[in-house]
Amino acid sequence: MPTLLSLTRSGAGEPLLLLHGMGSSRRDFDAVLPDLTASFDVLAVDLPGSGRSPHLQQRPTVAAITDAVERTLDAEQLGSVHVLGNSLGARVALELARRGRARSVVAIAPSGLNVPAERAYQGAGMAVARVAFRSAAPLLEPLSRSALGRTGLLAVLKARPWTTSREEALGARDGFSDARDYWRTLLWALLLDVPRGMDRIDCPVTLVQGTADVVAAGQTVRYLPLIPGSRFRPLLAAGHAPQSDRPRTIARLVRQAAARAVGDAGADVAPEETLLPAAA
Repeated sequence: MPTLLSLTRSGAGEPLLLLHGMGSSRRDFDAVLPDLTASFDVLAVDLPGSGRSPHLQQRPTVAAITDAVERTLDAEQLGSVHVLGNSLGARVALELARRGRARSVVAIAPSGLNVPAERAYQGAGMAVARVAFRSAAPLLEPLSRSALGRTGLLAVLKARPWTTSREEALGARDGFSDARDYWRTLLWALLLDVPRGMDRIDCPVTLVQGTADVVAAGQTVRYLPLIPGSRFRPLLAAGHAPQSDRPRTIARLVRQAAARAVGDAGADVAPEETLLPAAA
């Protein structure tokens, strides 16, 4: 039976899909969700093997994960959607756009364009995180209850981890400690993935990266020359998974991208939020 992903759906408006990164679950969007549901019909999914979603029987490549996301959209009777993704979720968002299933994309620190040395560094970091979270599994729920505990759990991913919610900390438990098929996903979706066909994307794309991202610093801008008309937005004082570092700014970027999709490029854009276009 084809794999369908677990999701929650809330809000009203045009459909917006939220795709988390590896090492988390849909809980990672807890801080930005209230702003988004005020403007969109929001679908927050758990990617295969994370949270409440089953893992894939086939190799969990980016293509296979995107297939599962598409089947889930089909089951919800949705065609194209706006997409907000982070890390692996941002990479899947770009693949959805390549397939014509995205109306607009905000991609925060998308994976895929790291060079071999960076892949080795990130793979080692993900391996250490898996082992550490699995070893500390009995302590994760108690640690999630305090700001100090959440800081310890999320310091690598967030610039301001002490402000995160219990839900976000439990999302890290979902993605690192409890994830099914973790090692195959790490290998096929992150370490061996090479994006192709990005020049076929024809929807508005905003590429975003936190200036305090210690996981994938400087990699997001490599997508700029590959995706026609894409724009880049650095997030000051924000980490690799900055949803709780800058929730209002991220919600604003999603609304801006959605407005560009209908040709209203000036909607909801404050002067200080000007985006950098791709180089000619």
